[in-house]
Amino acid sequence: MHETSLLDDQPIAWTPTPDVIERAQLTKFMKQVGVSTWNELYEFSIRDVAKFTEEVLKFLDIKFDPPYERLLDTSAGVEFPTWFTARQETGDGRQEIGGGGRQSEPRAVATGDFQRSGLNITTMCLDRWQTDETKDQPAVIWEGEEDYAQDSISYEKLRYHVDSVANGLRRDGFRKGDAIGIHLPMMIDTIVALLAIGRIGGIAVPVFSGYGVDAIASRLNAVGAKALITCNEFPRRGKKYDALSVANAAVKTCGTIEKAYIVSRRAIDDLDFTDLDERFEDYYALSGEDPIPRVIEPTSAEDPLIILYTSGTTGKPKGIAHTHASFPIKAAQDMAFGTDVGRGTRISWYTDIGWMMGPWLIYGALINGATICIYDGAPDYPTHDRMWEFCAKHKVEVLGISPTLVRALAAREETGATADETGPQASLPARRVSDENAYGSTTQSLDAAETTALQAGMPAVQSVGDAAQAPPFERHDLSSLRMFASTGEPWNPAPWWWLFEKVGNSKLPIINYSGGTEIAGGILMGSPLLPIKPCSFPAPCPGMDVDILDEEGNPVGPNQVGELVIKQPWIGMARGFWQEKERYLDTYWRRFKNIWVHGDWAMRDKDGHWFILGRSDDTLKVAGKRVGPAEVESLLIAHSLVTEAAVIGVPDEAKGTAMVAFCVLSDEGRMTSDEQGARATSSSLATRHSSLETELKALVARDMGKPLAPSKIHFVSALPKTRNAKVMRRVLRSAYLGEDPGDLSALENPSSVDEIRGVKL
Repeated sequence: MHETSLLDDQPIAWTPTPDVIERAQLTKFMKQVGVSTWNELYEFSIRDVAKFTEEVLKFLDIKFDPPYERLLDTSAGVEFPTWFTARQETGDGRQEIGGGGRQSEPRAVATGDFQRSGLNITTMCLDRWQTDETKDQPAVIWEGEEDYAQDSISYEKLRYHVDSVANGLRRDGFRKGDAIGIHLPMMIDTIVALLAIGRIGGIAVPVFSGYGVDAIASRLNAVGAKALITCNEFPRRGKKYDALSVANAAVKTCGTIEKAYIVSRRAIDDLDFTDLDERFEDYYALSGEDPIPRVIEPTSAEDPLIILYTSGTTGKPKGIAHTHASFPIKAAQDMAFGTDVGRGTRISWYTDIGWMMGPWLIYGALINGATICIYDGAPDYPTHDRMWEFCAKHKVEVLGISPTLVRALAAREETGATADETGPQASLPARRVSDENAYGSTTQSLDAAETTALQAGMPAVQSVGDAAQAPPFERHDLSSLRMFASTGEPWNPAPWWWLFEKVGNSKLPIINYSGGTEIAGGILMGSPLLPIKPCSFPAPCPGMDVDILDEEGNPVGPNQVGELVIKQPWIGMARGFWQEKERYLDTYWRRFKNIWVHGDWAMRDKDGHWFILGRSDDTLKVAGKRVGPAEVESLLIAHSLVTEAAVIGVPDEAKGTAMVAFCVLSDEGRMTSDEQGARATSSSLATRHSSLETELKALVARDMGKPLAPSKIHFVSALPKTRNAKVMRRVLRSAYLGEDPGDLSALENPSSVDEIRGVKL
């Protein structure tokens, strides 16, 4: 691969202050385990993974009943370790060690009943916070796009509604081990549903709220789902998305579905059930079940909890199986150590329940006793300052935001573009706020300023300065923010610096986070204790034994690019693909013996900072040299007229592979293209702006050498991306070459594929 990265020799942008270090959750953990430096902590965490994990469980105060005897056993192979084994009584009174997880028999032959360590993770999310000190703390604060609607629910009320829905599911015949789909936007009901399924020992199967019929049906059929929880509709950019019609069509193809429940945003009497499958019922009738007596299904720590489907960027989606002790604990660990979330912290992540960051946010925050702040809607509608207003209004401390969204916001602000500014503050009508909202949680869960704002239909924190002239992020008091966080895709330097310098005033760290659904969180991550370079990861996550290997499996040196790998098990590792053992082994374990190959190109600079350079299966070999798409894309995006770029390789007789780039232009770039298009014979955006194409090619050639410049650059209105903002280069290449693009269920913008198909080779 090209050995000179654009990210070499980056400066330190942020250094933690003594007060940040002192208050950090990670500092408390270091004191607990008796180490004084980060290097000592990391060495301890990979020297004895089991001991480190036990210390994490102690820090998070995770209780097992019955307790485990052995935390980790790899004697059957590192690919499928046995976690949380417990002692059992044999027929002759002897005790033996039994196996946990999906292994149904104990490792030692015994005649007594098989026993495993017990954990239903919902008790760690809900029940332990039912004290006078924490039960009235907001567990969730929600805001919807439409009319700036808001809601809040305390830990006490959240448990009440979770138990109510759980009892309703039991009443309808659902039991431990049943798979139940969740097809909802980010609402309080979504969190209730996720926890209620875990409460009865069921298996949650979240799907993206905007999925089409085939995508939903294929996932429900794959797991043999017994039920689905969906909604009638939800708003996006002022329009109604008809989720119920899609869910109805999907349910009709799923023979295993026994019931489907509708979370309605309007009175259920207004819904027309005549065209719906007979299995549909009102969700609120389900949730009206009396939660007393409260029954929590006893589950093993290694009983399945959730099946998360990947986005399918490299082919058929993979169903990732996680247990009560895997995904939630890894999420809580990373959230505490990386984003410094503790009791009462207000954390927001712009996400969806169908992307791993949705369940990650829910489990991680509730295990840590934090407050989840969720926004359900387009993040820049009706005005570009909607996210900043949301953060100010709800006093968000940690904001998770994707590089794609940052690039879009930065481009609009740099060009002076504005959205519909007729909206939020001045023109919002006052709304009646009942003493008790849909969850029985009164506005007392919010502070006085928030309650006043809620009742008036206004933001709690008014704009700062001249709102008509100030950039959108300066119109609101963001003093509550302590850090940004980001995951899902590699950064480019320009938008990173914009977020850090302009929005964060060069004071707030950007905690970069990279891992995956199969990881249950991060491989690499920043933290409040470590200096940060632009676009970088200061270190691996504690407990992750990480390295970078070349094609022969040897570690590479500083500034050399190779495959990102993991060399030991970790608590959050996938317990396999759902009913696809061989595919799981082929995907991660069969490249190098006993080593997990994640599929990302990575680099570590001379100062020990890590960089993710894109998927290794996206890597190009041009004129005998390996090139990561992210390297070329960063150069293209650095141009003021380009907001997004994607690079693919196509067959070429001379080079073997030729590099082709697709660029999305800024508003200014589009206007320039429109002017040229008016004079051209063709008005297609893809055929315009030949002068910019020449300029961009020269820009890449100047930095990387002429052989590594794109052979062609096409200008398109959008790149095909998943709903979690990953560019689908596989789809891009297939559409461009006229080939079958394969699974498109995760695609956010199908029209982009048609546009690319029309581009001339």
